[in-house]
Amino acid sequence: MRKWMNPMTEEVRKKFIRQKSTETSVDAIIEGLLSGDRTMLSRAITLIESNASRHQKPSEEMLQRLLPYSGDSIRIGITGVPGAGKSTFIESFGLLLCHKGHRVAVLAVDPSSTLHGGSILGDKTRMERLANHPNAFIRPSPSGGTLGGVHRKTRETIIACEAAGYDILLIETVGVGQSEVVVKSMVDFFMLLVLTGAGDELQGMKKGVMELADAVIINKADGGNLELAKKTQKEYKQILHFLQPTTKGWTTPALTCSALYEEGIDQVWEMIQRYMKMTKDSGLLLEKRKMQAKEWLYAQVKEQLESAFFGNEKVEKLVPGIEKKVMNEEMPVAKASRLLFDAFYGK
Repeated sequence: MRKWMNPMTEEVRKKFIRQKSTETSVDAIIEGLLSGDRTMLSRAITLIESNASRHQKPSEEMLQRLLPYSGDSIRIGITGVPGAGKSTFIESFGLLLCHKGHRVAVLAVDPSSTLHGGSILGDKTRMERLANHPNAFIRPSPSGGTLGGVHRKTRETIIACEAAGYDILLIETVGVGQSEVVVKSMVDFFMLLVLTGAGDELQGMKKGVMELADAVIINKADGGNLELAKKTQKEYKQILHFLQPTTKGWTTPALTCSALYEEGIDQVWEMIQRYMKMTKDSGLLLEKRKMQAKEWLYAQVKEQLESAFFGNEKVEKLVPGIEKKVMNEEMPVAKASRLLFDAFYGK
C-alpha cells in the first residue's frame, strides 16, 4: 500500500501555524492597525463583530488600548430615500476627500445583513473606484439581527477606524426607519439625500427623519433635471424653515448636487466644514460626543441584560409555552412577563 504523503511541507506548516496563532493576537492586531495596515484593521473589526464569548475580553482589551488613538475624525451619517443615489454620492464624495489628502472609511449599517448578506457587496461593486483607492476603506457593519447590535458594533468599529488613521468616517444607513435614529446617535453630522421633484415624496417623508438631518441634499441635479432640482430645493427650504433645527445655532440647509457628474460635491464638503467649526468653537461637538458615549453605555447595558435574560435556562424553557398562550389570548401579557421574570430571578 502506498504511504499517504502530506502535501504540506514543514516550512508551509510552520508558517500556517504561526499565522493561525496570531490571528486574534491583540498585540499583533494593534501594532498593524496603528501602522495603517488595512488587513489588520479588517481583523480588528472581525474581532469586534464576533459573538463568540472567547473573543469578548480580547475585543474589550483591544478597544481599551485603541481609545487614546481615536476621536480625532469627522463622523458623517448618510441616509436617503430609495433611488436617491447614495452609493454614487458616497463614491464621489469619498473620492473628493481622498484627493484632498484625507483617509476615508465607509461603514454601511445594515440591520438585515446577517440574514441576507446585505447590500454592501453591491455597494462595493458600485463604488469600485473608491474601494480601490489606497486612502479608502469600505466595510459593512452587520447588526447581528438587532439595532442594538448595530449600535455596539458600529460604534466600536468607528474607534478602530479612527485609530487606524481614518479621519473621515462615512456611515451609511442601508436599512430604514429606526436605523436612522441609531446612526444619528453616533455621528457628528447627519445628512439626508433626496430626489428631485418632491411631490408625493414630501408627503410621504416622515417628519422625524427630516428633524434628524443637519442638511438635506437634493441629488441628480443635472441636465434636464436641473430646474426641477432647484424647485425641489425651494420646497425643502420651506419645510425646514418650520422644523426645529437638530443642532442648536445651526440652520439646516438644502443643497443641490450631481454625484454622477461630481458637481456641487465641493459645496457639500464646505458646508460640513462650516458646521464642524461652529460646533467645535461653541463646545457643542464635545458635548454631543459625551452624550453619545452616555447613550452608548446604556444601550450596551440594555443589550447585555436582554441577552442574559433570554439566555437564562429557566426562561428558555418557559418562553415557547408562554408565547403560545399569549398568542392564543389564553394569558395576559402582564402575567406572562411576570412569570418569565419570576423564572429569571428563581422565584
